[in-house]
Amino acid sequence: MNTHSTGAQTHVYVTHSSEETIALGRELALLLAPPKMLVLRGDLGAGKTTLVKGIAAALGAAEPEEITSPTFTLIHEYEGQLPASDAQPSAQAVRLYHIDVYRLESQRQLDTLGMEEFLIPDSIVLVEWGEKFPWIVAHSHGEISIHALHGEERKITLSLH
Repeated sequence: MNTHSTGAQTHVYVTHSSEETIALGRELALLLAPPKMLVLRGDLGAGKTTLVKGIAAALGAAEPEEITSPTFTLIHEYEGQLPASDAQPSAQAVRLYHIDVYRLESQRQLDTLGMEEFLIPDSIVLVEWGEKFPWIVAHSHGEISIHALHGEERKITLSLH
């Protein structure tokens, strides 16, 4: 896995396998102190759910094999905790929401999800296809974009604002 930072709030990574993408998700979880909502950008099959597997595992919210795409259920909710760190001396409870709005076509449909209810102090909200909706983009704290390069190689960019 290759990595470099392009500034204080943007980090670019290259992974070479699904296992490396999951491992990167574990690392990124440490950068996602709640409350946080991020748009997950990437083509179908780019690895968005694979990255979420690592984030959920790092939070102790689920094992990687338990994480599936919420394409048809729209929302998966997991409970876990952020590990203790220098900034946070004790573990902190966290709710991880993995949301997929690919099948939604209108703001009205999005409104029925009650997205604002997920924006609570202990939540990390990861929204696949969130760039489709201005409301999500306006309320997000940034995005994670995933681009397939060659084979299983992925360029993953975390941008926080």
